[in-house]
Amino acid sequence: MARRQDTAARPHDLVLFGATGFVGRLTAAYLARHAPAGCRWALAGRDRAKLERLREELAGIDPACAELPLLCADADHPGSLRALAAGTRVLATTVGPYLAYGDPLVAACAEAGTDYADLTGEAEFVDRTYVRYDAAARDSGARLVHACGFDCVPADLGARFTVGQLPSGVPLRVDGFVHTTGAISGGTLASALAAASRPLGMLRAARDRQRLEPQPADRTVRAPLGRPYRNGAVRAWALPLPTLDPQMVARSAAGLEQYGPDFRYRHFAAVKQLPVAVGGALGAGAACAVAQVPPARRWLSARLAPGTGPSDERRARSTFSVRFVGEGGGRRVLTEVSGGDPGYDETAKMLAESALSLAFDDLPETCGQVTPAVAMGEALTGRLRRAGMTFRVAAKAPSRAD
Repeated sequence: MARRQDTAARPHDLVLFGATGFVGRLTAAYLARHAPAGCRWALAGRDRAKLERLREELAGIDPACAELPLLCADADHPGSLRALAAGTRVLATTVGPYLAYGDPLVAACAEAGTDYADLTGEAEFVDRTYVRYDAAARDSGARLVHACGFDCVPADLGARFTVGQLPSGVPLRVDGFVHTTGAISGGTLASALAAASRPLGMLRAARDRQRLEPQPADRTVRAPLGRPYRNGAVRAWALPLPTLDPQMVARSAAGLEQYGPDFRYRHFAAVKQLPVAVGGALGAGAACAVAQVPPARRWLSARLAPGTGPSDERRARSTFSVRFVGEGGGRRVLTEVSGGDPGYDETAKMLAESALSLAFDDLPETCGQVTPAVAMGEALTGRLRRAGMTFRVAAKAPSRAD
């Protein structure tokens, strides 16, 4: 493992790039309320006037924010991103779709030895940056941590939490069941449509990564898609979710021996009513079909413009829960990770706490592209619990349900 660069002399502990976007503003507001005294953080983006307006708003939360540094950088100008990365210990970014705009910033952080955190749920982007920059990050000591929001922190840390309730040294099976009441933003829609429009690119990137990435020699890790079924433990229909989450959980399992000699994870949407489950599956299939046709994809994306999102009132009514059924060594356990609005308020919290954890917590010695569970694990779980998210074990282990 490479020796981490000494970045203490850099002018900033944390820089938030994309601070004036929808989720960026929420993340900035969270940092204004919760960044510890003495944290040297800064706002970054393309438009200085927007950054100045945001800084004025943050000063209403904490007057000290009136002195926040403003850094101008553009995803289309790699030189400005290299300067941004070289001036901070941790760089958190909300600028997506990451396939379109994310690559140069990952490259800059890998080169500079700067810890990086983002909100991507784009599997192709994650695989491509592994192929291109994992080795450079290992050389520089940088930690590249993708998916530090609702994609994929609840699943990744929740699976780790569940494994911790089961016997060690035995084969383990964990299924995660997601239920949300949140709405989506324009940026999320654009990212999802962009990812769905590139099935062959996603497959090629996954194969390129598979050729390079080492696997545990003496352990087995799997994340199969699964099949639809009725799960009695969570009292819902389980629909397989082909998101980034199961891949992230599997990579955590490959990197951490505590997941046992033979680990399997499956990821599902939990839907109470069968007609809703059928309608949801048909709707998802239709959206994927639309994404393959550029004019139709642009039309659908324009229904919700990037930079827009649900109102404060709508977010206040939104919640999420991910319930996990884990078994191994003769024991079966039900756990849950839950919180408020998943895509925005809680995602802003998760990204901010991830960045603060990378900047200030005593973490395992890791580098290269790593998952939230591998990079931050118990430290991030503790932070999110203190910030109001729930990680709990059910009072009674359920009877076998599938």
